[in-house]
Amino acid sequence: MRFGSVLGAAFSVAALIASATSSPVGDANEPEVLVTAAFPETNAFNHVVNGEKNTITVTMENKSDRNVTLLSVTGSLHHPDSNMLIKNLTTLQYNVPLLEGVKLQVPYAFFSEFKPGDHRLNVWVEHAADDKKYRVEAYDSVVTIIEPEVSIFDFKLLSTYLVVATLLGGLSYFAYFTFVPQSKKTRAKKPAASSVSAPVGPVTATGAGGYQEEWIPVHHLKKPKSGRKQSGVISGTSGDELSGGETSGTEVRRRKGKK
Repeated sequence: MRFGSVLGAAFSVAALIASATSSPVGDANEPEVLVTAAFPETNAFNHVVNGEKNTITVTMENKSDRNVTLLSVTGSLHHPDSNMLIKNLTTLQYNVPLLEGVKLQVPYAFFSEFKPGDHRLNVWVEHAADDKKYRVEAYDSVVTIIEPEVSIFDFKLLSTYLVVATLLGGLSYFAYFTFVPQSKKTRAKKPAASSVSAPVGPVTATGAGGYQEEWIPVHHLKKPKSGRKQSGVISGTSGDELSGGETSGTEVRRRKGKK
C-alpha cells in the first residue's frame, strides 16, 4: 500500500509537469490555457478518504489574447490498469472569465464511496472562447482510497449512534403499546368510612342496661341541678301524710322566704 502511494505521488508530479509544459492539443483555433491540479500539502500521498470531502486545487492561466470563460470542472475515477471507467464524479459549474496572463485557482471537491485501494483519478476543465467549448486535462494520476480513522471519541459517530438509538427506542415503545394487548387494571373499592369513630381505650359497661358511657355525649351525662330541688319537693309531697305542725312549719318558712 505504501509503495502504491509513493508511485501515485510520482505520477502526479509527472502529470503536473507534462500539463504545464505541453502545448494544447485539438483545434488549431483553441486558445492557449494552462491548467494544473494538485492535492493540498497536507495530503502528500494523494489519499482519498471515503465518506469525507476531498479537495483538489485547480490552477488555470490564460496565455492567449482572447476572451476565455471557465465553464466547469469535472472528474472521473478509473481502474488503474485497464483505465476502465468506474464512476463519474461531481461537476462544479463556475462561469468565471479567465483574464489574460492572470492565474486563477479554484477548488474542486468530491466525495468517495469506493473500495479501498489504488484508482486512477482524472480531472479536466471545460472553457469557452468565441462560443466554442474546449476541454483541457488538469489531473490524471493514481490515487489511494482509504477508510477514515475511527475513534470512540468521534463526535459525529457518537451523535449518529445517539440518534439511531433514540429512533429505535421510540419505534419499539410505539410498537409495544400498539400491538401488545395490555391487561386492564381493576380498581379495588375502598370501604366506606364509618361516620362514628371507634372508642379509644377500654370499654366499660355501667348500669343495669349495660350501655357504654363512651358513646354517650358529655352534656347528657351531667344531671341538671334543678332536678334535685324538684325531686325533693316531689318526694316530700308524695310521701306519707305530714303532721299539722310540720305542715305549718313548712308554710312559715315559705312565707319568710318570700319576704
